[in-house]
Amino acid sequence: MRGQAAYMRGFTRGALGGVAATTAMSALMVAGRRAGLMSGQPPKHVARAILPGHPRRPKPGEGVLGAVAHYGFGVSAGALFGLLIRSRRAPVSLGVAYALVIWVVSYQGWVPRVTVLPEISKDRPGRPAVMAAGHVVYGAVLAAAMNLFAKRRRGALSLDQRDDFRVAQRDAFSLDRGR
Repeated sequence: MRGQAAYMRGFTRGALGGVAATTAMSALMVAGRRAGLMSGQPPKHVARAILPGHPRRPKPGEGVLGAVAHYGFGVSAGALFGLLIRSRRAPVSLGVAYALVIWVVSYQGWVPRVTVLPEISKDRPGRPAVMAAGHVVYGAVLAAAMNLFAKRRRGALSLDQRDDFRVAQRDAFSLDRGR
């Protein structure tokens, strides 16, 4: 019974962390698009490719479907990470490594096969740089959020613990402002 509870806590912490991490990553991706480093959001390209019609032509609802799919993928990936970590503390470095593996497997594997986006190695420099940075942010925020939720469960957070999470959030969001 204890093992099942640890898995459920990890799953829940990971899913909630996935929401926070996907939000931070999305902010960085929007900043990358505004800076001219990406022509559009990759989740929107995925949605465009799976909707009926030409894969390169804009379609009604692709933005909403892309956002929903991105959050669904981010929450699912967070929940899987939580299952792997269970109730242990999630090292930020492990979260970052996990996210970078997702990026490489996705953007060197299934994404180019499903969409019009090229593999990382064949893409123009801007998008891979933004996507790598976005996945680093995702992994760091995922681990930090999971640790915050674990500490919250054990009792009230100390001021130092709150500051740790705020610093992680600030660092994640400052990347999109060039600081």
